[in-house]
Amino acid sequence: MQTSTDEIADRIYRISTYVPDVGPTGFTFNQFFVDAEEPLLFHTGMRALFPLVSAAIERIRPVEQLRWITFGHVEADECGAMNSFLAAAPRAQVAHGALGCAVSIDDMADRPPRPLADGETIDLGDRRVQHLDTPHAPHNWEARVLYEQNTGVLFCGDLMTQVGKGPALTDTDLVEPASVAEDIFHATSLGPAVPATLRRLADLNPTTLAIMHGSSYNGDCPTALRTMATVYDDLLTG
Repeated sequence: MQTSTDEIADRIYRISTYVPDVGPTGFTFNQFFVDAEEPLLFHTGMRALFPLVSAAIERIRPVEQLRWITFGHVEADECGAMNSFLAAAPRAQVAHGALGCAVSIDDMADRPPRPLADGETIDLGDRRVQHLDTPHAPHNWEARVLYEQNTGVLFCGDLMTQVGKGPALTDTDLVEPASVAEDIFHATSLGPAVPATLRRLADLNPTTLAIMHGSSYNGDCPTALRTMATVYDDLLTG
């Protein structure tokens, strides 16, 4: 496996590992590193990816300086290496929604996490990130996203997933590839929470969608999110 690193917004880096034997055309597993006064990692990757991901971070900042460990929801590719990063960074703390902490992370993490209320922000010194609960969107009761208020980057987790190995950042159509991935994996909880969440996130007017699987997007993000909401509306009614 090969891991690449690309700056997708000011001091926000996408760390991507392409796995060719997942899905029909391969699949990317992406982490995002915010190089702030208090550095933040969104997604850790699986435990097996820890050497690759930590080495990629090390080329930007010493891993032991990592302050915040965050992720979209509790799954191996989101947080499998959580305790490896806690061991490597003595000041690091996991931050997640209060529900996710109560049902899973309080028990799983080697140090107590910081529980966040819906809409609460974390001050990174020169950046602020906002936590937003997104239960059952795209899946998992404790799902959430983060919004970096300075740059307008929305860390989407599994929302807008695509297959294959696309560019790190694109402004071309994202809805069709995301619809194809949904048809392949059926990974989204088909219920009214999903389109409602996508429209709520569109109202933030994000400038960039940092996506866990596939290319990140810096085109018309609000329109892409609202169009994808309509796709799920159609799936629900169909």
